[in-house]
Amino acid sequence: MDTPKDASPSLFTLDIGGMTCASCVGRVEKALDRIPGVEAASVNLATEQAKVRIQANSSTTIGQIIDAIQKTGYTAQASTPHGNSQNNKSHSFWGSDGLGRVILSFALSAPLFLPMLLMPFGIDWALSPKWQLLLATPVQFFLGWRFYRAGFKSLLAGSGNMDLLVALGTSAAYGLSVYQMLASPHANHELYFEGSAVIICMVLLGKWLEARAKQQTSEAIRALQKLWPENAKVLLPDAAIDGNAFLDQYRELPLDQVFPHDRILVLPGERIPVDGKIIFGGSHVDESLLTGESQPVKKLLDAYVIGGSLNGEGVLVIDAQAVGIESVLSKIITLVEDAQTQKAPIQKLVDQVSAIFVPSVIAIALLTGILNWLYLDSASIAILRAVSVLVIACPCALGLATPAAIMAGTGVAARFGILIKDPQVLELAHRLDIVAFDKTGTLTIGKPKVLALIPISDSADAKTLLASAAGLQMGSEHPLAKALLEAAKTAGATPISPLDSKALPGIGISGIPSSGPWENQTLSLQSIASLEGNIHHAAILEKAQDHLHAGQTISVLMTQTHPPEPLAMIAFGDDVKAGAQHAITALHQLHIRTVMLSGDNNAAANRVGQSIGIDQVFGQVMPSNKADIIRALQSSGKNHQRQWVAMVGDGVNDAPALASADVGMAMSTGTDVAMQAAGITLMRGDPSLVADAIDISKRTWAKIQQNLFWAFVFNCTGIPLAALGYLSPMLAGSAMALSSFCVLSNALLLKRWRPARHFS
Repeated sequence: MDTPKDASPSLFTLDIGGMTCASCVGRVEKALDRIPGVEAASVNLATEQAKVRIQANSSTTIGQIIDAIQKTGYTAQASTPHGNSQNNKSHSFWGSDGLGRVILSFALSAPLFLPMLLMPFGIDWALSPKWQLLLATPVQFFLGWRFYRAGFKSLLAGSGNMDLLVALGTSAAYGLSVYQMLASPHANHELYFEGSAVIICMVLLGKWLEARAKQQTSEAIRALQKLWPENAKVLLPDAAIDGNAFLDQYRELPLDQVFPHDRILVLPGERIPVDGKIIFGGSHVDESLLTGESQPVKKLLDAYVIGGSLNGEGVLVIDAQAVGIESVLSKIITLVEDAQTQKAPIQKLVDQVSAIFVPSVIAIALLTGILNWLYLDSASIAILRAVSVLVIACPCALGLATPAAIMAGTGVAARFGILIKDPQVLELAHRLDIVAFDKTGTLTIGKPKVLALIPISDSADAKTLLASAAGLQMGSEHPLAKALLEAAKTAGATPISPLDSKALPGIGISGIPSSGPWENQTLSLQSIASLEGNIHHAAILEKAQDHLHAGQTISVLMTQTHPPEPLAMIAFGDDVKAGAQHAITALHQLHIRTVMLSGDNNAAANRVGQSIGIDQVFGQVMPSNKADIIRALQSSGKNHQRQWVAMVGDGVNDAPALASADVGMAMSTGTDVAMQAAGITLMRGDPSLVADAIDISKRTWAKIQQNLFWAFVFNCTGIPLAALGYLSPMLAGSAMALSSFCVLSNALLLKRWRPARHFS
């Protein structure tokens, strides 16, 4: 069997069928952990999926993994990319969790329990024992067969699950009724056929409600999947993009037949099928379901567009650059799916409890039956109370409490451009004391401009200096490099290509011009901070004071002679993002301290920090030192008390700091390296999303706590009440179904969340 397309060679995603409670999850995980070569395995009840990581040098195949799962009594198949066909089948009308089975069970059971409701009014419409047996039997053994099958398989695997509890409980009530009917056919015994039938009805109803709620929690993924159009209009190879003549020169092809650098025609009102660059036309593009940006974004020639976004009023031709699983939309879906499949650390406690829960409940039920029989001298009452214990103790709510909240929370966050890829973030975000920001590209726009070139040496004119400095930056993607090349283009100064150039991490860049006054000499373009210790440092600093106080960044063009000589200073300016001050204010309202880390000089960094209200600014920070500052902040509380720190960045040099922070947040406008190192990806370059991400994380964590509290309280109070006879088997079945539904409904309340600024 092939490895799923969206998984690496050592990572498999499987769809698991037949799981009903937290005990099932534990049993599947235990079976997976016993397979030689399996490095790690995680099973999620809400998504009905398993993630299995296999050691790189292992010969274990996905077929062996599926066989191991099937031996435990569950079905398994390789998950299709971004879909679970098995779940769709089970949720059909007559499927195992379908509405058809619920309706049929209630139709057969209604004549059994409705007469009981009329008895208090003196109306006796009770059916004869034979008719009760006739109606209860198909409910017990046809509609309830799933519980026998799954319960028996769990016994063979050496453990128990919810299905075993239901099968034991209803069989006891049904068997007692049959025994009393056959032993004394003419005696007026109380029969419990209605109890066993109604328990099965309520459990089936509960499973149907669970299935519906699970589908609602995964609506975010389905909404993203629907953004993909089925086909793309691929222009013919000889079609000339001129006027309107090319509008009918295309082939309609399925998306899997589109290749990079195909030219894609997108008409007004159509969804853009691939990621790419606009090579003809312009339009407004709605990216709201991908980035959370509420307003359409203007896209002109050479602008990059994301597949799945909606084209507005213009005709576009796009050069396809990322298709299929390489597209942004596919990566977003994968991130959300991975987050919903993973477990929050608190789930480990739940799994440990669930592993001993079912055997403990069976023991309690047996003890209840024996003690009630001894003290009440009534076998029927003893059996009914034991049945109630078995039924009400089903750990469905416990198994769904955490994954349902994670699915709902990560799903609604994704709708507004916040991708939470690590559930552990949810347990840490509510604790945050400090948020540290990178400056360039995070709090500022990240598109600096050359504001001034100040010659220091009279060995060349300004245009030659600019051409030499720009030449060093040829081929670089750094924002300052782009600004310098743009300034040279505007000034008509042709960059002098270097014979050799190399990046100086945290310092700048050096190279050897191929022509001009410094031909075959090494020049460098570096920050003022890196010149500390140079004999010219003080003079350069004095000359740059006015620019530094204005918040500008200064780079110095130097010769690498002995000693090095400064040639010119270049002043860069970068505007603060419109939402930066609002973002800092929102964090202060959450009682979170803010910090800014910048490689700029202290004066420039402090000016930006003061303008938006940052609490503490670290300037002249080398990239290698950012992670050290994060670690220092983590122990910066009173008496070195632990502080919880988040880092927000967008560049390669932010990756170590993002990984060192308790919570890493990367702007998707930055690099893939930063996004991989972070637990949260912000799909827009809007710093306001930071406070929103913390808010939805806190709310999701609160839902997890609420769900676990009520699930534990339900079982801890329900079992004693059932053992003492305060809950009949029918009430126990209803309460058990209601508990699962309440846990899922509570989680679904997260879907109402909106970022705070959307209320203004």
